[in-house]
Amino acid sequence: MLDINFIREHPDEVREALEKLNTDAPLDTVLEKDRERREVLHELEALRAKRNAVSREIPKMKDRSERQARIEEMREVGQRIKGLEEKLREVETTLNDALLRIPNMPHPSVPVGKDESENVVVKVWGEPRKFDFEPLPHWDLGETLNIIDLKRGAKLSGTRFYVLKGQGARLQRALINWMLDLHIREHGYTEVYPPYLVKSNAMVGTGNLPKFADNLYRDAEEDLWLIPTAEVPVTNMYREEILPPGSLPIYHVAYTACFRREKAAAGKDTRGIKRVHQFDKVEMVKFIEPDEEKGIEELMSLLDNAEEVARRLEIPYRVVQMCTGDLSFVAAIKYDVEMWAPGSQEWLEVSSCSYFRDFQARRANIRYRPTPDSKPVFVHTLNGSGLALPRVMIAILENYQQPDGSVVVPEVLKPYMGGVEVIR
Repeated sequence: MLDINFIREHPDEVREALEKLNTDAPLDTVLEKDRERREVLHELEALRAKRNAVSREIPKMKDRSERQARIEEMREVGQRIKGLEEKLREVETTLNDALLRIPNMPHPSVPVGKDESENVVVKVWGEPRKFDFEPLPHWDLGETLNIIDLKRGAKLSGTRFYVLKGQGARLQRALINWMLDLHIREHGYTEVYPPYLVKSNAMVGTGNLPKFADNLYRDAEEDLWLIPTAEVPVTNMYREEILPPGSLPIYHVAYTACFRREKAAAGKDTRGIKRVHQFDKVEMVKFIEPDEEKGIEELMSLLDNAEEVARRLEIPYRVVQMCTGDLSFVAAIKYDVEMWAPGSQEWLEVSSCSYFRDFQARRANIRYRPTPDSKPVFVHTLNGSGLALPRVMIAILENYQQPDGSVVVPEVLKPYMGGVEVIR
């Protein structure tokens, strides 16, 4: 969340940012409830001070009637204090809920735009393959090769679910293991394996709650939430902690299944496995010292780590910077990596790399002590997919297909496929 002191002191700057983000976030409620909270708190503290002072005087009073009058007066003060404490709780609850609904402020370098149509392509790598036959989309390839079973996925769980079989399941497992090894061995990340179910406060910490509750799966009995991404549990590993001097930066990478209620318009992206309720992903998360210049450097490094996966798979991709109208709720700046899928004839987002400043750290109360004697400060966080499945699978199947419908295994994955070089 944003610092309430910053909002109070720079309301016009925050309002301008919200206009660029095209959001109706409750800034006026925040400002009103913050003012009300300070007024109630001022009155409450004055009454508490009065009660404490009089309470010290009462035992010294010799006049019985005067003492009794003061006691009665303090009883009334006590009732007023009780009422104000209740009012303060109500105001703080409303204020906190409103604060949690205010998005992060965009970095100055973020282009201003109304929606995704004004995002900016900042880089293109590789040349799309020229086919001497009509490339098939992955849903046809998967069925012909008997490696993607959409019908049985729907039979088991409904629409937007699927089953991978045989070499399809093996290819996905190979991808996950290879991507983890790449990030661990060459990019300096430490692997973690987190829970797939988290408490509500973990979802709040990364900005998924309260705003996006409708897109999440929840176990109501235990009040646990299925994670939409490994970012949630990995970021919250250090929730309510003060990290010691010298412990930053921390780089983590994690593989998890991810669960999201996809609520796209009817008929949109329903074919194949592009937009599904359950998918796998390798996620990179960084915790760094609160230095914005360093944060941008770390973001560029994170983005390059994601791009490296696409480069080594030798699949054409592009990097797109999100404009203000398409920036995520929590990100100050965000880039997407999109792979080209020739069968589907579209660019597929396989990674989103974001820098959050201290937005998540404030929500999760993750702090860092720069020196043994210094005051704790909020860390800065970043994350990015490294990469997301099944869209990488789609790109591999469609880019590496052959005229007979078989699919060549990318060179970097062959050691992970047990000698399989072509999926037939």
